[in-house]
Order: sequence, then structure tokens, then C-alpha cells
Amino acid sequence: MVSQPLEKLRVFLSEHNLDGVLFRKRSNFSWVTGGKDNHIVLSTELGAVDLLILQEKKICIATKMEAARIQEEELAGLGYEFVTPEWYEGQDEAIRRLCNGKRIASDVPFDGLREMGQALAQLRYTLTREEQVNYQWLCQATARAVESTCREIEPGWSEHEIAAHMAAKVLKQGIQPQVILVSTDDRVFKYRHPIPTEKKLEKYAMLVLCGEKGGLVANVTRFVHFGPLPAELAQNRLKLAQIDAAMNAATRPGVLIKDVFARGLEMYAEVGYPEDWRFLHQGGPTGYASREFLAVPDVEGVVQLHQAFAWNPAIRGVKSEDTLLVGEEGNQFLTETGEWVYIEVEQNGARYRRPDILVR
Repeated sequence: MVSQPLEKLRVFLSEHNLDGVLFRKRSNFSWVTGGKDNHIVLSTELGAVDLLILQEKKICIATKMEAARIQEEELAGLGYEFVTPEWYEGQDEAIRRLCNGKRIASDVPFDGLREMGQALAQLRYTLTREEQVNYQWLCQATARAVESTCREIEPGWSEHEIAAHMAAKVLKQGIQPQVILVSTDDRVFKYRHPIPTEKKLEKYAMLVLCGEKGGLVANVTRFVHFGPLPAELAQNRLKLAQIDAAMNAATRPGVLIKDVFARGLEMYAEVGYPEDWRFLHQGGPTGYASREFLAVPDVEGVVQLHQAFAWNPAIRGVKSEDTLLVGEEGNQFLTETGEWVYIEVEQNGARYRRPDILVR
């Protein structure tokens, strides 16, 4: 059974001989509060209010400008005490007073506190049943937004228009687009990380969306092509499906993450693209970040039960990306809607359905 966040934190405090933990990151606020939100500015990972979790009590440090909404709409009934300086005073001095004389860890560097962001992030890697249910909904909503956009766009739309159309679908569900990438035609082949531009769609488009709600992040990529696929693209999509399936099949509890990465590299070579992995990061664990960290050849870490991953192998003209949950009996693609076109691939005697290019 996966422990709840506060249970994990109290064990963490005991193990590290700490009196408390200061959380300033938005992702950690959401994690420890069961999906609540403390953002104002989307372009920073820091929230508008801070949490200090001690063994015996929980404190929210929020200026009077923010406190009422946070207390009534986010933390109501959760047992938090509030410390509320004036907006022009800020929160830092209040935090210093609260932490004075105590052994406090922080998820970001702060005035002599023990910075333990990476160690604290590891506590959220395995998802509780409630988190898994919320994640399933988020991943399905995000994937459907991408897939329906692929069905609705037309040649002549600019990449900005495509991005706006896709973003509108998730925003109305309370999902924040954390990453939106759109490329069309030659830009798909030239750039692996393309932000949208004014370029207009002719025949081929890649749509990427990382959608965030309650701190969790769903990651998905889909492609659409107008007219028959060129021969190289038709072949490459099949080769990519082999790499993708191999990496996802290898992502099982107890397996070293670097070994999953190595399995991907083996398949890159096997399908005839031994160097293409160098042109785009290959993904890694996800959950409360689009990637908790990126897998590299010598990365540390072991795949855990109920941990989420998002691998994104890519070869010329095509990329694959879905959000995967590691289960006891097998893995589940949380972003597989069953409403897309798929390629069937066999790995280790099992069949995997991987997303195909939608041809319109």
C-alpha cells in the first residue's frame, strides 16, 4: 500500500533528524495537499504561498492579499494554521522567524535551511490510488484534446492557431498547458523541440501537450498527415514503434532506469538509426513534473511500482510520447484513449499498441 504524502513526510523527518520541511514549489504544494493549487504566475515553479510542515502541525505562510482565497478555496478543512504578513512585507521574514532554532529542510535554497529538493521529490514518485485515479482522468482529457485537435485542424491553419485550438480544449477543463509544441511540414523534420510559429500547415503536423492539473502532468504527442504518407515516413513510424515498445516494456519494477535507457539505444541501432537518440532527450519519470529528471546513460534510480514514466524516442520525422503507469501485472498507458489509430508491436511475447500517424 502506498503511503499518503504526510505519512511519507513524517517518516522523512525522523530519518533525517529534522523538525520540519518548507515547501515553496507549486508541485510540492499540490502533492502534499492532495491536488490543491497555490499558483498565480504560471512561468515560475514557486507558488504564491508557502507551507511549513512540522511533526505536530502544519503552517501556511501567505500574505493577507492571498490568505483568504487559499484558506477558503484550497486549504479549508485540512488543518493548516495561517501566518499572514502584509503583502508589502512578503513571506521571507515570517519564514525566518518560524524556522529559527529548528532543523528545517527546504525544497529550494533558502537562508541557511537544508536544501533537499531532490530527496523530497523522490517521496512523490510512487502514486497513491487517489493520485492514480486523478492522473487517469487528466491523461485521458489531455490525450483527447490532442487527438481531437488532430481531427479538426485543416491545411492553412497556422501553428499558433493549432496551439490555441488545442489549449482551449484543456483550459476549459481547468487543465493548464505546461508545454505546447506544434510543428508542421519541414519543421517536423528539422526540429525536435519546436515551439509554434506563424507557419501554416500544408500536409504534416506534430502536436505535443503537457497538461497540468492538481500538480500532476500528463504528456502526449500525436501526428496527423493529409494525404498518403511518403515512403520514408511510412517506414520510420514502424521503426519508432519498435523503439517505443521496447523502452516501455522494459520499464518494470526493480529495473534500473539506465537499463531501460540502454534498451532504447539497442533498438535505435537495430532499426538503423544508432545516433538519433542524441538529437532529443528520451524522457524519464513523470508525475508531478513533465519529467522528474531526464534519463541519461549513467542515470541513477530504479523503476518503482506505481511510478509514472513518459519516454519520448524520436527518429527522423516522427516521435512517440505517452504517459505510462507501472503496475503490478503490467504497465498502463494512461494517455491511450482507444480512439486513435495504432500500430501493434510485439515485445517479449506481449503485444503493444503504439500511436500511429493519423492520415486524413
